[in-house]
Amino acid sequence: MPPVFNLSLLHMNPDLNRLQPYPFQKLAALFRDITPNPAYTPIRLSIGEPKHATPAFICDALVGALDGLASYPSTAGSDELRATIATWVGQRYDLPPLNPKTQVLPINGSREALFAFAQTVLDRSRPDPVVVCPNPFYQIYEGAAFLGGATPYFLNTLAEDNFALNFAQLPPEVWQRTQLIYVCSPGNPTGKVMSLAEWQTLFELSDRYGFVIASDECYSEIYFDEKPLGGLQAARQLGREDYRNLLMFSSLSKRSNVPGMRSGFVAGDAKLVEKFTLYRTYHGSAMSPSVQSASVAAWQDEAHVAENRRLYAEKFARVVEILQPVLPVTLPDASFYLWIPTPISDTEFAQRLYRDYHVTVLPGSYLAREVRGVNAGANFVRLALVASTEETVAGAQRIAEFVRGL
Repeated sequence: MPPVFNLSLLHMNPDLNRLQPYPFQKLAALFRDITPNPAYTPIRLSIGEPKHATPAFICDALVGALDGLASYPSTAGSDELRATIATWVGQRYDLPPLNPKTQVLPINGSREALFAFAQTVLDRSRPDPVVVCPNPFYQIYEGAAFLGGATPYFLNTLAEDNFALNFAQLPPEVWQRTQLIYVCSPGNPTGKVMSLAEWQTLFELSDRYGFVIASDECYSEIYFDEKPLGGLQAARQLGREDYRNLLMFSSLSKRSNVPGMRSGFVAGDAKLVEKFTLYRTYHGSAMSPSVQSASVAAWQDEAHVAENRRLYAEKFARVVEILQPVLPVTLPDASFYLWIPTPISDTEFAQRLYRDYHVTVLPGSYLAREVRGVNAGANFVRLALVASTEETVAGAQRIAEFVRGL
C-alpha cells in the first residue's frame, strides 16, 4: 500500500495566505456570468502587454546567438551587456559613466527582480519591518513585502494631489520601521512622473531612517516630449554621486516590445548591486546568453524606440479626441496608460462595457487597497493603449458610445 499523506499536516509558508488575488483574477470573476454582445469582436484594453511588433533586428540577434545555449550563463551577465547598459544609462540620463562591473546587473525582466530585491534587503531580525508602496500600485510590490516577512504601508496617490507622492501621509513611527520603499515613475497606472522635489524629500527620508529605494522605471521610454526624470538622474542632480540606498529597475519589455524576452537591468548603489548579485547567485536567475546578445542589440539602438513612441503618441491623440467629449480624460506625463474617472462605479463601468460592447478595461479599485478610508483607484478605469491603432481607436469609439448611453 502506498503511504497516505494528510495534506493538512504539511507545513507551508504562512505568508502565502496573505497574498491577494491578482487584478486579472478579479476581473475574470467579475465577468464570469456575463456573455458579451456577440455583435462586437473583443477588444482588450485591460492588460499592459505591448502589442507592437518586435523589431526584426532584435529577433535576428537572438537567433544568431543560439549557440550560446550550449553554455551556462553567469549571474552577472556578460561584460559586453553590462558595458552596453552602463553606456545607455549615461547617455539617457546625462550621467557620468557607471562602473559596469559594480553598478550594473542584468536581470530577467523587472518583475522578477522587483520581487527578489525585497528578499535581499529586508532584515527579519528587526521588529515589524515595513515596505512602503504607492497606492494604486503594481501588485508585485505587495507580494514581495508579504513573502519577505514585512507589512506593506501605502501612500495614496490621488487626483487632488495630481497623483504625486505625499510622504506626510505616514507618521514617523512607520518610517522608523521602513526598510524598503517602491516607487514607480512614470507611474502605473497614473503615468505620473516624480518631480525633483519629490525625489529630494524621499532621499532626505531615506537618509533619516535608513531605508532602501527601489525605483521602478520600466515605462521611462514611453513619453511625449520631455524625457521623464529618472531616479539616478535626480540623485546626481542633488549631489548624491554614490547613489546611496538607491537602485533603479528598467526593462526592454515596453521600450523594445519584447515582453517575452524577459530582459532588463538594475543600476545604482554598488553595495546594493553586490548584495543583489549574491542573492541571485543562489536564486538561479541568470540571463540566457542568447537573450543577452539580443539585449545588447536592443540597448544600442534608439530608432525603434522613437518609432514606438510615435505610435503611442498617435494613439493617445486619437483616443483622447474621441473620449474627451464624454469623459474627463487628460494625457499622462508618460507611459501607455490612460487613467480615467468613471461616471458610475469602476466595476459596474467595466462590467457593463464588457457586456454591451465587448471591450475589456481594468477597474481601478482592483489596482489599489483601501487605506485610511480611501481606495485610491475606486471610480477610475485603466486603459492600456497597447493594441494596434485601428483596434485601440475602435475601442475608444465603443467606450464613447457606451458613456453617451448611460
